Amino acid sequence: MRRRPERWLAPLLFAAGVATLLVVTRAPQDEPHGAAAAAAGWQGLLGARPAPLLGERQIVVLKAASLADRVRRAGGVASERQMRAWTEIARRKQEEVLVRLAFAGAPIEPESRYVRVVNGFAAPLDARAIAAAERDPGVAGVYPVRAAYPAALPRSVLETDAFSPASGRRPDVGLAGFDGGGVTVAILDTGIDLAHPYVRDRLVDGIDVVDPGGDASARPNPSVPGRFERHGTEMAGIVAGSDGPGGLHGVAPGASILPVRVAGWQPDASGDVAVYGRTDQVVAGLEAAVDPDEDGDAHDAAKVAFVGVAEPFAAFADGPLARAVAGAQALDTLVVAPVGNDGPAGPSYGSAAGPGGAPAALTVGAVDLRRRSPSVHVLLRSGLRVLLQGEQPLGGALAPSDSLTAPVVVVPPPRATDEPGQSGLTSLFGRTGYSRVAGRAALLPRGTTSPEAVREAAEAGARAVLVDGPLPAGVLTLDDVVAIPILGLPTSVAESVRAARRAREPVVISLGASELGPNPGAAAAAPFSSRGLAFDGGLKPDLAAAGVGIATADPGRGEGGTALYGAVSGSSAAAAVAAGAAALLAQARPDLDAAALKGALIGTASPLGGEAGAVGTGLVDVDAAAAVEVVSDPGAAALGVAPPDGPARRFLRVRNVSSRPLSVGLSVDPRTAGAALVDLTPGSIELQPGQTKRVALAVTLAGRPRAPTAVRGTVRLKPANGIWLRVPWALALPASDRDLVAHVRLSKRAFEPSDDEPVVLSLTAGRVDGTVERPQLLALERLELELYRDDKRVGLLARVRDLLPGRYAFGLTGRDALGRRLGPGDYDVRVVAWPAGGGQPDEARVAFTILR
Repeated sequence: MRRRPERWLAPLLFAAGVATLLVVTRAPQDEPHGAAAAAAGWQGLLGARPAPLLGERQIVVLKAASLADRVRRAGGVASERQMRAWTEIARRKQEEVLVRLAFAGAPIEPESRYVRVVNGFAAPLDARAIAAAERDPGVAGVYPVRAAYPAALPRSVLETDAFSPASGRRPDVGLAGFDGGGVTVAILDTGIDLAHPYVRDRLVDGIDVVDPGGDASARPNPSVPGRFERHGTEMAGIVAGSDGPGGLHGVAPGASILPVRVAGWQPDASGDVAVYGRTDQVVAGLEAAVDPDEDGDAHDAAKVAFVGVAEPFAAFADGPLARAVAGAQALDTLVVAPVGNDGPAGPSYGSAAGPGGAPAALTVGAVDLRRRSPSVHVLLRSGLRVLLQGEQPLGGALAPSDSLTAPVVVVPPPRATDEPGQSGLTSLFGRTGYSRVAGRAALLPRGTTSPEAVREAAEAGARAVLVDGPLPAGVLTLDDVVAIPILGLPTSVAESVRAARRAREPVVISLGASELGPNPGAAAAAPFSSRGLAFDGGLKPDLAAAGVGIATADPGRGEGGTALYGAVSGSSAAAAVAAGAAALLAQARPDLDAAALKGALIGTASPLGGEAGAVGTGLVDVDAAAAVEVVSDPGAAALGVAPPDGPARRFLRVRNVSSRPLSVGLSVDPRTAGAALVDLTPGSIELQPGQTKRVALAVTLAGRPRAPTAVRGTVRLKPANGIWLRVPWALALPASDRDLVAHVRLSKRAFEPSDDEPVVLSLTAGRVDGTVERPQLLALERLELELYRDDKRVGLLARVRDLLPGRYAFGLTGRDALGRRLGPGDYDVRVVAWPAGGGQPDEARVAFTILR
């Protein structure tokens, strides 16, 4: 452990979501450029992520075994009677912990209780209850509840029965002779339009986690009637829609859909409502997916659980979500999750979201497979100065066939006096009620370019909408009422426009007639799709699927009661395609359990070119997966942080899933030869049907690459007269010579104990490495505040787990860990930070004096 005195570092502030006690901002100079700017534009389309109302909720994970733990210990096989008995034992063990905590002065009334995928509960906890729980011998850890957001964007709404190729891309994934019949896919997302003809025949009785007792239907916005939750309906249509216009159908139209509403309209910090879920609700959704009738027997578990929401940047591998995903796999449910929509990152720990960072999750990235996309010729000038010229992708619909020229107006941000539920862009109109944007091209404020904002601008008379940040071509097409061009500007160009308008210089944009031409991003990772490593060094995403402009159902009804159809883009759309593929594979190969399904899909994906780590092993290939004879667990090997000397090691469990004896040869992809020495022991194995053997994988770096970076490679498994299976591996090299704790401050260095006016200890925890274009997060596994006097440890004041980089604050009351008043004298608080994924902890200290 490195010890050092308190000192100053540049702040490491990153827009990474919201956590308990966490205030995260982004420095103005840290504007994204290049590829990362496309992700910024995408985030703008999603709208600024709403600040959730989390209410100090925490998830308490217990040491007592869950149902999944006991089934795993039993070798994966258990009777109905055993499962019910084990579930009841897990409940009793949990009750024992709650009784102990009550006797310790921390009575807790859980809002959610978990006994199947993980043993634990969720509840609002104050600092004293958290400390009591951390001290309890039955508690494994206390974790913050965070927000999880739908990881896709509604693209178009079609109010006719016609369906044309230009309206959206069909999923185009299938397996001859199979439609997913007999397989249940749980959709953990917002509510679903239960009456939509595209999905209603596939639905079974749903479960509502957000509003217990509900039917998991899509709910309207209580402030804006008629605005329904959309995401769950769209994802259900991609997975298993059937009998759509023009022969449109989902990937597995014969599969059954179990709706589990884990997200929806919920109160946000502004006093309004927003669509999001919480991580405690997602864990509760996984509990429901593995035991829909709640009888303690998981034999009725959904074979596939698709999670459509993502916890931004939170690729933790050992938190409650990750444990719950592993528990679901142990109960034979494959969890499929999006990698997230936060764009390029790396070169090591990246922008992957939770639960996609879970080792047991099948994590999916988005690829743009459209051969054609809309574009337009642009000339943007301020006086004689040209700000942008040339062919640019249209972020929205094909513009009208005529060219247009219009002055550009910069729309100011919404006013602070706007009432909750009021239009987000009241600033489109002046004080006299006249439109600011009529007849002009409107450059919208950062973070407000939602579909509703674009619609409002069009209704206010705008001739075009400009977005801060480039957009993937065609990702936002609204209905015919809003047939105006939508263009994403590079961030530097948008800032130049704002600067010119502040100086009262005129800015004019000319747009030529749009056309549908070759897509320059075809067969490449979508610019918004996140990429890893996860925080354990695991490769994320595992594989990729089409995720731009996927045609599907849209909730609600058009004129005359016609069903609505549209298209969505995002990593959740790609994950929905992969979830449908998993359903097809489960029907075709009922002998494959959840782990084998995952290994087969990862190992047989069709390789794609481009950046390593952006698309995993490649594009999902169900035909190849259905022919596998051997699988590996894990399907992708995370080797963690490279040791300072010697090899990094991991065991692969290779299983014969065929009906014949196999001789399996093992080899290493030669493309990693220059970066690492890879050893496989043994070099070949003999497997009888159903037999499993372990293979030792050892990777030794050939030299020491400059950190931060990661070394990647692939192991090949080749059965005699069979198809190859690929097992990717990764070894992380984070920067280890930089501080994990900085800016440690006390609001007072000398104070009297006070429960009413605690002294504030603030600090920056975690780190952001890499570059502005490709930031790399280094989160913390845990942060501890230890109290010392005369170099002797007095006790643990606080422990916080799974921290994202940001600024944190703690209150010091002048009491010790047991609540006793400290005597006068000099003390130290030592802040110890452990990096996620392993490595040396960092320590900082600050001295203070207790008076009287």
